[in-house]
Amino acid sequence: MCQATDQQIIEILKMEAIPALGCTEPVACALACARCKEELGGVPEKIEVYVSGNIYKNGMGVGIPGTGMVGLPIAAALGAVCGKTEYGLEVLKEVSVGDNLQVAKSMLDHDAVKISLKENAPDKLYAEAICHKGADSVKTVIVHGHTNIVLVEKNGNTVYSKNDTPVAAEANERAELSLARIWDFVHNIEVEKIDFLLEGAEMNKAISNEGLNGEYGLQIGRTLKENIDKGVLDNDFLNNVLIRATAASDARMDGCEKPVMTNSGSGNQGITVYLPVVVAAERFDCSREQLIRALALSNLVAAHIHYYMGHLSALCGITIAATGSASAITYLMGGTYAQMVNTIKTMCSNLTGMMCDGAKQGCALKVYSGTSAAVQAALLSMKGIKTRNDGVVEEDIEKTIRNVGIIGSVGMEQTDKTILDIMCHKA
Repeated sequence: MCQATDQQIIEILKMEAIPALGCTEPVACALACARCKEELGGVPEKIEVYVSGNIYKNGMGVGIPGTGMVGLPIAAALGAVCGKTEYGLEVLKEVSVGDNLQVAKSMLDHDAVKISLKENAPDKLYAEAICHKGADSVKTVIVHGHTNIVLVEKNGNTVYSKNDTPVAAEANERAELSLARIWDFVHNIEVEKIDFLLEGAEMNKAISNEGLNGEYGLQIGRTLKENIDKGVLDNDFLNNVLIRATAASDARMDGCEKPVMTNSGSGNQGITVYLPVVVAAERFDCSREQLIRALALSNLVAAHIHYYMGHLSALCGITIAATGSASAITYLMGGTYAQMVNTIKTMCSNLTGMMCDGAKQGCALKVYSGTSAAVQAALLSMKGIKTRNDGVVEEDIEKTIRNVGIIGSVGMEQTDKTILDIMCHKA
């Protein structure tokens, strides 16, 4: 493989910097239904949605923006009523317009929406919608990526198709990326070429503020701030990181109508990649340029690790995102490349194994754990403390990253099935 060029790395960053409204797994279902509606020329009368286990796991317990409801059925109905594919991961941003929500709820009341697991789904990220209107039916298939529509059929005839392959950042022919190459890029790229990352910082700060001002989810961020105000907790760096990140996750997972800038197709991972870095830059009085470069580092480290694991697995993606932010915090504290490597090794040694048991309000707790570990790892590394090359950690950091990917994609396969089985058979 050839080393990734600056432009190729910028393209990876742009692919990661995608706004999303709501959890991206229900959004994928909504997008598939929206495409069906567009081909039918109107709102369907009946909807069937077939999803992979991981989509089901991450979709059934999460709040849908602007609805006060959770789960895939209302997301699918809204996609079919008011979704627009041109909005991408913000497909549901017209939920509150007119009587869209009432129409979608009526579909649920009349049992017009059916959600089923797809037997032998070809990918962990798979959503298939079949919508009926009169004598017409349309099928839309999304696979590999949350917006990656690979097939549209109307009445059995192909309207649109493309190769069922991963999106560019995950393609096998991707140019070689390594931590050393990322470190070089972050330090040498003209900052004007990556300053678009500030949009993500501002977007995620906005939903964090919303989480602090409203009673969303588990109210973790809000509770932490209240206890600082009471003098129970210290107003220190760690607690401010935890407040900002968890407040954003609280709001997002409880159906807040503000978008989030994602990383690796996930809003919570986007929150974790951006907000601890923003807080660190503020705390250490860093320049605008330093913040931009740190955001690039955080996003790229997370994307690099995800490359070996895929977007959906039994390993909680927050661990990967937090490793990205830990790397960036180390950079903002004046850390060297070697210290960043040690930070990543500490994160791999600490959180590898934290399982994903579906998207829900409790994800804010995992954001809490991940961001806390990120700060601790950076502080330890800056003091010269590093993990031994034991367990999944090897001397070669790239081998360590691959080991984490193997655990998430292969090693926890049975865990994933067990979690799904438990969720599907709850009393």
